[in-house]
Amino acid sequence: MNDSGIYLLSGATAGIVVEVSLYPFDTIRTRLQSAQGLSTSGGFRGIYAGIPSAALASIPSCAVFFLTYESVKCFLNSIQSRWPTFNYMLAASCGEATSSFVRVPFDMIKQRAQASPDVKTYIVFRETVACVGLKGLYRGYYNVVCREIPFSLLQVSLWESFKDMWAAYQHRAATPLQSAMSGALAGGIAAAITTPLDVAQTRVMLAERDAEVLRDSTMTTLKKIYATQGWRGLFSGILPRIVWITAGGALFCGVYDKVKCVLRKENENADPTGPLPLPTRP
Repeated sequence: MNDSGIYLLSGATAGIVVEVSLYPFDTIRTRLQSAQGLSTSGGFRGIYAGIPSAALASIPSCAVFFLTYESVKCFLNSIQSRWPTFNYMLAASCGEATSSFVRVPFDMIKQRAQASPDVKTYIVFRETVACVGLKGLYRGYYNVVCREIPFSLLQVSLWESFKDMWAAYQHRAATPLQSAMSGALAGGIAAAITTPLDVAQTRVMLAERDAEVLRDSTMTTLKKIYATQGWRGLFSGILPRIVWITAGGALFCGVYDKVKCVLRKENENADPTGPLPLPTRP
């Protein structure tokens, strides 16, 4: 398997493991951030509502993210290596922009299903398409990119920097376990800082066709939330978001690096020294 295949398979595996394992935290976060609040949006009922959409989205979006990220990072490292953090940030931005294009339609269906736990996912999809059309499934793309690029800039650059620290300390590459620990810390920090952007994106995803929030910029949406709910509104759902992304960062980064290591080792074992020599006559 070549490097591109390794990145795709490792990213897809990490994505589905995280999505299925930590989905309840994401559901509670969405309901806390909705305009109706936790109890009206379903409370703690049906915390796996919308998981088919999320599982379908996580496989291609995570695979595309890591393929883009690793490819851009390798290209940038070949040009300059004096500022590795800059390379991590730019590569993460490119990865997030491409993966968000895959994920956004699924995220809209997922979040609407989470806010309506008594309705089946396929019914939510049908009603959403009837309400906003197929093009409308991408209406949250700008908000998602505005949230995810700053988040990825922080998380990925911190994750890579923490791994570099491990490597410098022990004079060898960080292990998958150390990668998981680095991912957890990086994810928690990034999650806390970008929570207001997450709240704004959630409001857009849950809005009806003619809602005023759809005509507002991200900054306007944040100002309106602050005017009506203050700092508490801007940081609503921060605790489950931190817990979810800290645990998710550990799983995501650890599983990704572990699968990548296993696949590369299998490649080496499959062909350790190149073609076998021709047998000689006795």
